[in-house]
Amino acid sequence: MQEQPSLSHKPPTLPWPDISSRAKWSVSSFKFGFGVECLRDSDPDTFWHSDGPQPHFITIEFPRKVAIQKISIYLNFSSDDSYTPSTLAIRAGTGPSDLQDVRVVTLEKPEGWITFDVSSEPNEDGDGLNPVYAYVLQIIVAANHMSGKDTHVRGLRVLGPIEDRAADDDPFSFKTPAFKMYETIR
Repeated sequence: MQEQPSLSHKPPTLPWPDISSRAKWSVSSFKFGFGVECLRDSDPDTFWHSDGPQPHFITIEFPRKVAIQKISIYLNFSSDDSYTPSTLAIRAGTGPSDLQDVRVVTLEKPEGWITFDVSSEPNEDGDGLNPVYAYVLQIIVAANHMSGKDTHVRGLRVLGPIEDRAADDDPFSFKTPAFKMYETIR
């Protein structure tokens, strides 16, 4: 049974940490004024507008290997019509030349923020899915609604796994930012 993505019209407040700012973002193509910066500006009125033949790519490159749990994407079918993605393929790897397919997501007239797991591999506990460990994450717009050519994506966030500090059995766990900066020794 495949997990249904959760939908919301306002920006999500999620327990998973947003790791998007740690990466270098690029897109396969864009129309002037509608580039990769529109994916990250938190404004639902702006959007990345691809320019050229499908498939369209969003490539997110991290400087080190990171754990990636979920992707949160903002789409608006009522405004974007045939520009709205209907099939997304997610790839991950250590570099652009060795990316492996990890998930395919099919969307039916999406409205708002859609959050879904990157992996489809269950964790050991059986209560969730494992994160994907990668340097590079690529989101491919494989198809649009009504066979549209170009695509609009209004927002995108990459989310890491929830850190379980309780498992450390640390009687003096650091909670505030002032203390967290001294949590580890280099």
